[in-house]
Amino acid sequence: MMIESFLFYAFAGVAILSALLLVHIRNTARALFLLFVVLFAMAGLYLFALADFIAITQILIYVGGVLILLIFAFMLSNKELLADLQSTSGRFISLPNWQALVLVIAFLSLMVYSYLSWSQQMPQWIAQSEAKGKMILPTDNNIKVLGFKFMTQYVLPFEIISVFLMMTLIGAAHLSRKESNK
Repeated sequence: MMIESFLFYAFAGVAILSALLLVHIRNTARALFLLFVVLFAMAGLYLFALADFIAITQILIYVGGVLILLIFAFMLSNKELLADLQSTSGRFISLPNWQALVLVIAFLSLMVYSYLSWSQQMPQWIAQSEAKGKMILPTDNNIKVLGFKFMTQYVLPFEIISVFLMMTLIGAAHLSRKESNK
């Protein structure tokens, strides 16, 4: 087995195992740590998909920004909030869980169907891009092109992401503030 295959399956296994543990764990501190592991493993998988910019963005925005703010909010929050977050049903499948199970099965069947149909015949849009020579190669300088696109064509979505990060910071500050005794 080549090292690339081993690393891919290691990242995928860590992401899947950590995500499964994340949804079933009751300790909020451990759940935040597992979210940290899931986000890093997903960044590794993005690297294998030749989406280096998305992998770096995943680490900078979600791990470096949102997750750290969640950890600070957890550390500074009061006990009542923690009790509300950790009160869960003892049953394996309750009303919200069966809805999530239906969504997971739907997405899994969509992915299996896509894989089976794409392994037999390449989709039309991929075949056209390959014929025109517009395929993204690993040697292309994608980050420079993305930088130009972000500051020209996609400046509005880029600013929306910055507003999202600001809202996360305000939410973390709101969760961490102390209630006044009246």
